[in-house]
Amino acid sequence: MATLFLAMIYSAFVSLGLPDSMLGAAWPEMVAGFAVPVESAGTAAMVTSLCTVISSLFTNRLVARFGTGRTTLFSVMLTAAALTGIALAPSFLWLCVLAVPLGLGAGAVDAALNNFVALHYAARHMSWLHCCWGLGATLGPVILSVFLGGHNGWRFGYGAVAALQWCLVLALAATLRLWGRYEPRQPGEPGQARVGTQLSLISTARQTGVWAAMLSYFCYCAVENTTLLWGASYFVSARGFSTVAAAQAASVFVLGITVGRFLCGFASARLSSSALILGGGALAALGAAGMALLPASLGPAALCVVGLGFAPAYPCMMHETPRRFGATRSQGVISLQMAAAYVGNVCMPPLFGLVAAQVGMWLLPVFLLCGVAGYAACTAYLARWVRTRPEAPQ
Repeated sequence: MATLFLAMIYSAFVSLGLPDSMLGAAWPEMVAGFAVPVESAGTAAMVTSLCTVISSLFTNRLVARFGTGRTTLFSVMLTAAALTGIALAPSFLWLCVLAVPLGLGAGAVDAALNNFVALHYAARHMSWLHCCWGLGATLGPVILSVFLGGHNGWRFGYGAVAALQWCLVLALAATLRLWGRYEPRQPGEPGQARVGTQLSLISTARQTGVWAAMLSYFCYCAVENTTLLWGASYFVSARGFSTVAAAQAASVFVLGITVGRFLCGFASARLSSSALILGGGALAALGAAGMALLPASLGPAALCVVGLGFAPAYPCMMHETPRRFGATRSQGVISLQMAAAYVGNVCMPPLFGLVAAQVGMWLLPVFLLCGVAGYAACTAYLARWVRTRPEAPQ
């Protein structure tokens, strides 16, 4: 039963990744049907990201009030309903409206399950959990491609992914009682619990080290999502690739992250999370330098190395949270970390695009090096702080 329960948690993260890359893959067909400018996709993506930030900040209160199981069940139900609605959306306005529950549900699932796995499972499971996200992000466009090309094919693709989400809802509902084995309910008045949790989140933001942890997530997600958005454009503008070859070259970045996280699950048995983050950062920096300095034909291989180097950062930083800040504050810290991560997702890729339009797309490897230096410096600071603090938090 314990193995089945863990498999369900992994499945939840596969489902979390499924919609993440579908909008970009479906947009060439969607834009014709909705009769809107091509750049309108950014509006829908921004609505989703902003709602994810809001949701992650409130997940601390939801988990304290309802528990991880019920929070996850409701959130997956919200994303399933949103995907069903998108499949039937009559206009671009409805797509943006439905992006709201999609973002709210995704943010809550992400923050709640990250904290649950960080508290109750070994570091290898956190790496494999985020490997499952990469698997979902890879499978989303693959499922969509089965339906594209026909009349309203993208709608059937979204409908198929929505059906998978509803299957997960049924599985979560059937196993809801299992969460109680890990999270026994605490006695107390609901009103008092809500106020206490809210104050705890505010005080958590003031705790030593929290801002460094938030900054590390901001830096990492800024460089990861900037690379996802502008990687292909870099190969076209700065390295002379065709658009088809550039798209293929950029795809190895996600492949590197997914494979790297699978391997990190085994490496975490021998190496500390901080060692994996810093070692991965050095590997990513080497790959970024290779993108700029090696012959163009080796550029995709260098980008794959960047992905391999990035792989340990997110799951290892997440798993370190209870050890750094204590189990009682970990959900609040993770909620703040997730919010900082999504701010990096939303703000930095378009900002880089504005700068690159003036300076040149050759700037991408330099930006990667700066981002890696940022999250590596924060990791080194937090590791030193953990070693030198008087006592470990509870």
